[in-house]
Amino acid sequence: MEVKHGVNLDKLVSGIVLAAGKSERMGSSKALLPIFGTTFLKHILNQIQSSRLFETKVVLGHQSNEILKRLPEISSVVVINEEYEKGQLSSLQKAILAIYDGPSEGLMLFLVDHPLVQLELINGMVRAFSNGKSPIVIPSFEGKRGHPVIFPRELFSDLLAAPQNQGAVGVVREHSKKILHLEWKSEVILADVDTPQDYSRFVQQRTSRG
Repeated sequence: MEVKHGVNLDKLVSGIVLAAGKSERMGSSKALLPIFGTTFLKHILNQIQSSRLFETKVVLGHQSNEILKRLPEISSVVVINEEYEKGQLSSLQKAILAIYDGPSEGLMLFLVDHPLVQLELINGMVRAFSNGKSPIVIPSFEGKRGHPVIFPRELFSDLLAAPQNQGAVGVVREHSKKILHLEWKSEVILADVDTPQDYSRFVQQRTSRG
């Protein structure tokens, strides 16, 4: 975190990684898919841990035991969502409850199927959130919204009360005038890896290029 004359200039933002889904279209756990010599989940966590984010929570559900067996070092930051079949919002709500009583002024939401996370982007989003007047920060590339996304504490209660069938998207839509779209230089923010074809397109082609 940036400090100037003894004063921290960054707001306290928690990193929340959702990795509880069943990965049905992929056919195997997306959290454990290989990328850059590690796994999707560990790569995202490595970027978070090097960033200006001040804490991390990982929400697991389906195959949580298998993931923890492969990545035992993440156990201290894991939140288990036993109701993961209710959908992505249920996992986000579990994470919010885990940080609610802490000092977080916002959360940055990461999805495990968006693995091409860049440290530079994370830090840029934290700066934008800390310095700007728009409480929701979403990166965009050529007018298309990507991931991750920052939500402010003032919207935690809205996210906790949101209908499961609408998810966080409904909260974003309701507060559309409060969004800062941070224009990003790369389309990696749009890379959503849900199928083997997506994996080949977004991950294997990049790793093969070195």
